[in-house]
Amino acid sequence: MGTAAQHLNRPVYPKGDYGHIVPTRPAGAHLDGRVAHNAKSAKTTVIWDADLKGFGLLVRPSGTKSWIVKFTHRRVQKKLTLGSAANMTVQEARRKAKEILLKKALDGLPATRPTVYSPTTFGDYVGVFWADYARHWKSLTQYSNWGRVQRDLLPVFGNTPLAEISRAQVLRWRDELAARPATFNRALPVLAVMMTYAEQLGLRPTGSNPCKRMPRYPRQAVGRYLRPAEYRQLGEALSDMEDQHPEVVAIIRLLMFTGARLAEIRELRWDNVQADRLRLADSKTGPKYIYLNRQARAVLETMLRGSAQDLVFPASHGGHRRNMHPIWYRIRRMAALPNFRLHDLRHSFASVAISQGISLVLIGRMLGHALPETTARYAHLDDGFVGDAAVRVSRTLGRAVGMVL
Repeated sequence: MGTAAQHLNRPVYPKGDYGHIVPTRPAGAHLDGRVAHNAKSAKTTVIWDADLKGFGLLVRPSGTKSWIVKFTHRRVQKKLTLGSAANMTVQEARRKAKEILLKKALDGLPATRPTVYSPTTFGDYVGVFWADYARHWKSLTQYSNWGRVQRDLLPVFGNTPLAEISRAQVLRWRDELAARPATFNRALPVLAVMMTYAEQLGLRPTGSNPCKRMPRYPRQAVGRYLRPAEYRQLGEALSDMEDQHPEVVAIIRLLMFTGARLAEIRELRWDNVQADRLRLADSKTGPKYIYLNRQARAVLETMLRGSAQDLVFPASHGGHRRNMHPIWYRIRRMAALPNFRLHDLRHSFASVAISQGISLVLIGRMLGHALPETTARYAHLDDGFVGDAAVRVSRTLGRAVGMVL
């Protein structure tokens, strides 16, 4: 009977139309014209080709020889006769066997069909995206990004099917905004997030984000720092406007004395106000403390204190002040500073700190920078003050040695 292992290792040769097939060379042979001419057998035998699996020469006791091919199709083993060895060369038979084996190997496999994406346009997708995604942004980010979608993205991509927005189209949009590079730089990240989320929803091919590695316009530094005389001009303008707009003036003074961001002061609540600091549970860079000097505390003392959750600077409609820029534009014109931005008060705060010899590390903590690289933009100011100090020292030494230049 033999052992189980012997039975497992024993080759199995199927029965078919050719009777019981006994291979004369189990390892196979390279079939060529010489083998076909010399092959003889007292029993029906198949000589299998060593190079092409399933291709063989059937030899009968009568001396007739045929080229055959064996394959498994849908789990059933089958054989086909390719032709007589007397009328078909081995090269022709091998080529035909390859064609059949390839066809049978592919036959029955599921056909690959191109994915058909929804014809949803970008304009229709905006509502879906906003309902799902925008809630995860801070309120100020929602406000600014919604404006970018409405002003900058919908007019360009609104009628385009979402799956058809291409890199070429984004590049054309970029070129059209060459005169407004900041608009493109700020709107591009919003479009990129929208395209990524569309892929996750299956509305675009995976990995097809047309904004990926899209070059932005080089950003020019737009820092403006107040000189002492300009601080006096601004102080006079604030005093002149205080009776008409006391709360707006108070906000501007707090920005001046703390270096805080506008949203951090505009959305301030009384439970954020402590004796010597403002405790913000959430800001642009996460939880943050804003330290209050005497001037900042004096500004807060002029405001009517409400309950813990009340806004320190409420608007007439009950929420926080969303747009105080029209009043600020009047104030800066009165101060003869027509191009000075509210955010430049933050830069000016850092400039004064550096002039007082405060390190960049401490300035970064006062401003609430999450990364030291953000504070490093003020390093050139530090170099300037160091240079001025070196000039003063050298002038003193020059007078001491009689070398006055």
